[in-house]
Amino acid sequence: MPDAHFHDLRHTGGTLAATEGATTKELMARLGHSSSRAALIYQHASKERDKSLAAALGKHLNAAKGDPE
Repeated sequence: MPDAHFHDLRHTGGTLAATEGATTKELMARLGHSSSRAALIYQHASKERDKSLAAALGKHLNAAKGDPE
């Protein structure tokens, strides 16, 4: 990949960490950021993550109602 730069790899790594559930504080530590604003750049929304969050919320609601899954 001759057009790839170090920052591209860094951004990809930060984005993948965020996708896997890294918190803002974890991203800040991992990427060496001193502000949460910089770390938030890596927390892109994705359809896959949205589906995962919706499923998790559904489980919490069902548990609160006493329904199995």
